[in-house]
Amino acid sequence: MFDPSLKGHTAIRKRLLERLQGNKLSGSLLFTGPDGIGKRRVALELAQRELCFRRNACGVCEGCRPFKGDTLPTELPNLLRIAPEGKAGLIKIGMIREDDLVEGGVIRWVHQAPPPACHRWILVEDAHRLNGASANMLLKTLEEPPPGAHFLLITHRPEAMLATIRSRCERIPFTALRDEEAWEVAQVMGWGDSDLDRWIALSSGTLRYLDPALFSKAVDQLDAWLRLAEGESFGDAGDPLLPEKSATVAQSEQMAQCLELLLLLLSDVSRLREGRPLRLEPWRTRIESIAQSPLHLGKAQELAFGALRHLTRNPFAESLLLEIGLALAPG
Repeated sequence: MFDPSLKGHTAIRKRLLERLQGNKLSGSLLFTGPDGIGKRRVALELAQRELCFRRNACGVCEGCRPFKGDTLPTELPNLLRIAPEGKAGLIKIGMIREDDLVEGGVIRWVHQAPPPACHRWILVEDAHRLNGASANMLLKTLEEPPPGAHFLLITHRPEAMLATIRSRCERIPFTALRDEEAWEVAQVMGWGDSDLDRWIALSSGTLRYLDPALFSKAVDQLDAWLRLAEGESFGDAGDPLLPEKSATVAQSEQMAQCLELLLLLLSDVSRLREGRPLRLEPWRTRIESIAQSPLHLGKAQELAFGALRHLTRNPFAESLLLEIGLALAPG
């Protein structure tokens, strides 16, 4: 009854299916947990099973085919997908109220009768990207979805969402994948054993670095943070940390990933000082040197956590990163 290509989260998937079959699934669900662990795929599996010719999300029939491509359609007979767009990476009110996604808007779509033996699924990707107007437009429908309709909000940053949105949804918390589960997916995507140690260390139980280009960028950014902690200037070491203006990913999302790498590094410095195992084991020699230096972790951690909580539509990336780099300077 499950898509065989989807790894992990077995207990959650079973519980969701049992509740759906027992007509006990909430109309508004908030899937939370680290970025890149498969929350979106678990949500899609609910809709995929209904269109599957075998009714079990087999992953190989024509009914499952739209769910297996690189680009998922915005609308399927039982599924409407809402995702951030544009350089700012926001979900704007036009996507909810008007015809930007579907004729009549999202609210009208969700109140239509679903296809036979199906539900109406509304998938909101990166739900923390709902701007104030679009979030408020959804509030009433989230509180009382029509019969047979289910909103599935996906986010790795629930703290950035409106409290009124969070309060109207049942939270389904996800944890990171086991390393072996994540690596199994990576091998299917062509990663070889020579990459194992560094890929596992950086991925931290997620699938965010399946793309070799993203992995290479993460390696460069970690090296930049290490160089700053070793005493190099931001002018010499900081370029890999700056967001790419031409990237399709919003600048604030690029900043978030960069800052999360810093926090992973600082956590490992702290762990080493306390005699605990490292996550970034392939970089042990350099982390040991930093741990033995007079580097104080508190200021850089405080700045990084604060930036993650308050990433704005157009953050001043260079000045923020420079400030954090100065806080990393030894001594």
